[in-house]
Amino acid sequence: MTTRTYLDVHVLQSVPPSCINRDDTGSPKSAVYGGARRSRVSSQAWKRATRKAFDDLLPEKDRGVRTKRVVEMVSAGIGRSQAGAGLPPEQVEELAVAVVTATGLKLAKARNSERQDTEFLVLVSAQQAAALAELAVAALDEASGAAGAVTALKTAESRKEAKRVLQHGNSIDLALFGRMVANDTDLNVDATCQVAHAISIHAAGTEFDYFTAVDDLKELSEDGGFGDGDAGAGMIGTIEFTSATLYRYATINVEALVEALGTRELAEEGIAVFLTAFVRSMPTGKQNTFANNTLPEAVVVSLREDQAVSYVGAFEEPITSSKGYAVAGAERLAEFAGEVADAYGVGPVQSWVVGVGAVGDALAGIGTRGSFAALPSEVAQVAVARVAEPV
Repeated sequence: MTTRTYLDVHVLQSVPPSCINRDDTGSPKSAVYGGARRSRVSSQAWKRATRKAFDDLLPEKDRGVRTKRVVEMVSAGIGRSQAGAGLPPEQVEELAVAVVTATGLKLAKARNSERQDTEFLVLVSAQQAAALAELAVAALDEASGAAGAVTALKTAESRKEAKRVLQHGNSIDLALFGRMVANDTDLNVDATCQVAHAISIHAAGTEFDYFTAVDDLKELSEDGGFGDGDAGAGMIGTIEFTSATLYRYATINVEALVEALGTRELAEEGIAVFLTAFVRSMPTGKQNTFANNTLPEAVVVSLREDQAVSYVGAFEEPITSSKGYAVAGAERLAEFAGEVADAYGVGPVQSWVVGVGAVGDALAGIGTRGSFAALPSEVAQVAVARVAEPV
């Protein structure tokens, strides 16, 4: 039986009145679980926040860009080359279109623009975009002018090489979150990380904030400064919000991450950066309105060699409390983790715990308690050390 190494990340985080992730009507997202309505933050929202946090944690060469404007990325690389610097912009774009099309990505004219965009959003690493630009420049060097290079990029050999470029050189975020190209599965990258929708560990409803805004000049007019005044507000409206203590969960397949990135060193960096970003990030919806800048009350990271296991079942029965939910949630989480291990005869190889005050005390029995400052790098080293170097 093949051994697999998984890192499970369990987070308890209280979020005050906020609307960090809303639906098409402007209401905070929710879900029914255990027969009770819960507050919910979609996995897409927290993955986006995590990936944006990578901007401050990773150099550009190790990051990707999710965009339809792949042609623009490649054009920029061609334009920076010695051979491409003297070309007119339209010829640079023709070369970029030719090499991007050669990969198998379909292009279409952008709305209200002559720009050529990919049909869907595509996550492309900086390394892949640079390699495609180099492929176009190489064709330009070998051909007699841009027209000859465009023709050369349409050959079967060039298409094979262009496709190969998008099958290698994954950035850390691309290896973690994957890429799906519906019309050419050869370009797909399987995600090595899964992120669950965060849900509240208790029943949670929504409330409405009724607000009025004052027109400053209208207010002055009431004192005779600007014509006739009146007592009415300049604007009236409502904002829907909720508050909740959330259970958040993510898991990483460590072997798959090492294979996707090609080296253990990059995989270590990827795990450490993901843990830092996932735990400390926050979706930005209505953040200026509510300033809901919290950090988790508890983080549990478990290294497993059986399978990835979420502990969301600890909260299938919603917690009821008049004294807050974080401590009760930590107690329920610790109890459930032990019960799962006993019931199935398996458990984590090692667990790390970070907790604030009494919340951390409640979780101390299920792992080694310490500071989050040291956790990401320590966990990454231990996890990757159990994986063989990719061939």
